[in-house]
Amino acid sequence: MPEPGDTSASHSPKALLSKALGALDRTSEHIEKTILGLSVLFLAGLLIVHVLGRQLLGSGLTGQVELTQISLIIMTFAGLGYGVRRARHICMSAFYDQLSGWPRKALLVFISLLTGALMFYFAWYAWEYVSAIQDRGRTSSALQIPLWIPYLAAPIGFALAGIQYWLTAIRNLISRDIYRSFTEKEEYDAIPDDGAV
Repeated sequence: MPEPGDTSASHSPKALLSKALGALDRTSEHIEKTILGLSVLFLAGLLIVHVLGRQLLGSGLTGQVELTQISLIIMTFAGLGYGVRRARHICMSAFYDQLSGWPRKALLVFISLLTGALMFYFAWYAWEYVSAIQDRGRTSSALQIPLWIPYLAAPIGFALAGIQYWLTAIRNLISRDIYRSFTEKEEYDAIPDDGAV
């Protein structure tokens, strides 16, 4: 049992920062997974009901096309942060792959900070767009759904992606290893040994 005056490594500022960032990462992951999971389930259920309605009753669901489009918009923007979290985003890395050691890590931190800032900039503009749509009272044509509701996925998705990029930068600043995302270590240099010559 540690003594009352004992300053262990688990209470260091670096450990506390890592713990807080981990909590932020888990919270945003939960939000992304919930949005993506519900959207996929809704879309699957919608298409099943539509097909059954057409086959059994001769008529599909009213507004099915609109609801499908709305679901795809939500999945696209909610998937931004999730793609960054799993380091599955598109990256043009010809120059980056030529580097090693601290220059490689420094470039990754710079790219992550800059891309995160760009995502927050997009989130801000997307929020202004959603606000403008809400002020105008625009609705979908068939179901009269206020369009600002599904379009709200854009600023949320950009913000979650920005958080993930900045978490990646911070992880690389406080860790010895190189991380492509907050939880994914870089493994480009690992070449599998399959015994082939």
